[in-house]
Amino acid sequence: MTRQEENILFEKTRAGDEKAFEALFRHYYPQLCLYAARVLKNPSAAEEIVQELFVRLWEKREETQIDTSVKNYLFRAVKNHCLNYIKHNQIKNEYSQKIQAESRVEDAGEDIETQTELFQKIEESIAALPEKRQEIFRLSRQEGLKYREIADKLNISIKTVETQMGLAIKTLREKLSDFLMIF
Repeated sequence: MTRQEENILFEKTRAGDEKAFEALFRHYYPQLCLYAARVLKNPSAAEEIVQELFVRLWEKREETQIDTSVKNYLFRAVKNHCLNYIKHNQIKNEYSQKIQAESRVEDAGEDIETQTELFQKIEESIAALPEKRQEIFRLSRQEGLKYREIADKLNISIKTVETQMGLAIKTLREKLSDFLMIF
């Protein structure tokens, strides 16, 4: 299509000639979609942008002035729309990342709060155990001693250590059952 032919079609379009507009659309639509798809790397978004451009062109046909060729005008318009689309998506992505980061910080804060509460409840439950049972439990769990080492250190039998540990664990499970359901 020559520059003169496209100018005639555009002037007819400005006057409301739907056939002239359709001719411009049919001629440039495939080229503009390919161009936009190369810029965006997203064919469906490219088609949307080109369709939107032609809709706007029709709606504002009477006030649209084209100083260069119609082809240059259309390609420049598509390029600008593509750049706006990319910029808009970048802003959306940045906002989404910011929201996700804030959410992770809030979740971490809640996790720390829950863990702190759990550790406090565990410590209270251990402190509520009878003195000898508490000592055996702490030697096993906090100092990492084996039952034999605890028995030797406290001058008691391994069986006593096993029994006291079993009772300590049973008591702690009962007292911490609310927390254990959460985890």
